[in-house]
Amino acid sequence: MLLATVFFAIMNVSVKFIPHIPAIEIILFRSIFSLVFSYVVLKKQGVYVFGNNKPMLILRGVVGSVGLISFFYTLQYIPLASAVTMQYLSPIFTSVMGIFILKERVRAIQFLYFAISFAGVVVLQGFDARVDWVFAGIGLISAIFSGMAYIVIRKLKNTEHPLVIIFYFPLVALPVSGLVSYFSWVQPVGWDWLMLLWIGICTQAAQYFLTLAYQNSNVAKVANLSYLGIIYALIFGFFFFGETFQIMSYVGMGLVLVGILLNLRVKH
Repeated sequence: MLLATVFFAIMNVSVKFIPHIPAIEIILFRSIFSLVFSYVVLKKQGVYVFGNNKPMLILRGVVGSVGLISFFYTLQYIPLASAVTMQYLSPIFTSVMGIFILKERVRAIQFLYFAISFAGVVVLQGFDARVDWVFAGIGLISAIFSGMAYIVIRKLKNTEHPLVIIFYFPLVALPVSGLVSYFSWVQPVGWDWLMLLWIGICTQAAQYFLTLAYQNSNVAKVANLSYLGIIYALIFGFFFFGETFQIMSYVGMGLVLVGILLNLRVKH
């Protein structure tokens, strides 16, 4: 899980290094790499690539695409740690939507923990002029749709191979991102091509190690380790982009993290 978290953090930094390339275009190149890689692995393992529950698989691709596009957008325009912190709200939305969709029980105390995390976002937005309400809203959209993606994945866990679920993300994202990119194309030059390839490699590596972690380790421990991403974002943001924060911004990030970890503790 530590390796997965590191590769996700490196991917986030790489996206931020090419702010002149639209987020949707980065998704396009990432989807090409992921689609080819996933297809080759599925064929090698003899798994039917298009799965069984196609409507739900397509839905997974749609909500995952919206979540990732909005996340990449925030990565490019607000501090790295702020974007990562807001995206980590996704487990909260997963828990809330799970009440209605998966009929899961949520304890009353968890709503207090949810409120703590959302208070952290308000504090972060209120004390950092670089994070206005527009970017905060986009960050919340990223978290909401990522949470929806996790719900769909859990609905599919008994009918679909994990690699098929992964395969449908680029399968849906590729035509959508290709169409949108056609009207807002920015030609990559020089190192841009290497950076786009690197983003694809980091993404696949992160997903591979994440899958191994969830298959072979305690779920609660894996989930807790994933939040090291906020620490990585603070470190990388400082060294690569000179990003610093006021004390209240750190308080906001801390509230988000505390609320999520307390929620995970109750669930597991």
